[in-house]
Amino acid sequence: MATTTKTDFYELLGVRRKATAKEIRQAYRKLARKHHPDLNPGDKSAEEKFKQIQEAYDVLSDSKKRATYDQYGFYSNHIPPPGSGAPHGAGPGDVPVDFEGFESAGAPGGGSFRDVFSQFFSGMGGRAAQRQAVEVPADLEYQVDIDFWKAIRGTVEKISFTRLETCPTCHGSGAAAGTEKTCPVCGGSGRRAQSTMGMRFNVTCQRCGGTGHVGDPCRTCDGEGRVRRTETIDVRIPAGVETGSRVRVARHGNVPLPGAGPGDLYIVTRVAAHPYFERRGDDIYTNVPVTVAEAALGAKIEVPTIDGRSLLRIPPGTASGQKFRLREKGVAPVRDPRHRGDQYVEVQIVPPSTVDERARQLLRDLGRFYEQDPRKEIFEKASR
Repeated sequence: MATTTKTDFYELLGVRRKATAKEIRQAYRKLARKHHPDLNPGDKSAEEKFKQIQEAYDVLSDSKKRATYDQYGFYSNHIPPPGSGAPHGAGPGDVPVDFEGFESAGAPGGGSFRDVFSQFFSGMGGRAAQRQAVEVPADLEYQVDIDFWKAIRGTVEKISFTRLETCPTCHGSGAAAGTEKTCPVCGGSGRRAQSTMGMRFNVTCQRCGGTGHVGDPCRTCDGEGRVRRTETIDVRIPAGVETGSRVRVARHGNVPLPGAGPGDLYIVTRVAAHPYFERRGDDIYTNVPVTVAEAALGAKIEVPTIDGRSLLRIPPGTASGQKFRLREKGVAPVRDPRHRGDQYVEVQIVPPSTVDERARQLLRDLGRFYEQDPRKEIFEKASR
């Protein structure tokens, strides 16, 4: 979710800026229940308030998003979290710098200001600048399709994926054993000086690729310093994931540069729909049929939940389409399994399947208890 709204998220949830995660969660649940659209049918202001509350909680409940929000005053996916590497085109101090459109025919080789400054910042040794020099990203993503119940209860999935890892023969140097020597161009530093447009920069040495060493190419990796390897692992998917959830498997990504440590593998889940339960966030939505008598007289009925059967009290005079809430019968979220969502049950009144003469007479008698035409109100609204 990305936003540039100026609404104060802390003020929106009614918590102090140093509020704990528990205080933020409690405030969110209280406000979400108050403004939930299903409990305020037709109230557009409540619906909008509910969206704002969800947005605020999405940011403040995530430590990285919250840190970004606290630093910049708003949250955007385009702003890196404090302390992370800068994005492409970023300068010192993690301040994004965009050189798009500043092309210069006067730059050597027909290059642009973007090329010049990218080289300059890559020479400063930042992590993000290093990653710009590789052909593949350090982190990998792998999508896993799981069914509804595995997402609710958690599961272990076996996956196979291919990644770049350090060559086991040359240990990332790219040189055959006994032939490795110091790079004559950079003197082993991996950097070299370059003058462009009257300015002097330190850039990655093209001869050794930044390793500081040269030699005959390793036969295993053909001088790359990395090899491609297919790996099969068991990944534990925690209970409560939903479509788009990301599970991190540390140090199972690509090696971004020869000799460097590996990135991470991110498992992205895609959850199949269930024929009866509909999940919205941590809440579960269901429809339950009831008889005319149960709706008119009231009853206690059993309804399915993700935990099994549960009793629901139907009050007398219940209308078709009316919703009821079963507290904490929803999904236990990944981040805090102790605080579950709710289940919302919508009642559907079902008429008798067979009606004999005696039943017809009973229904005629029942009709006399209606004090007015139940459709009168809709005709009044339609004529306004």
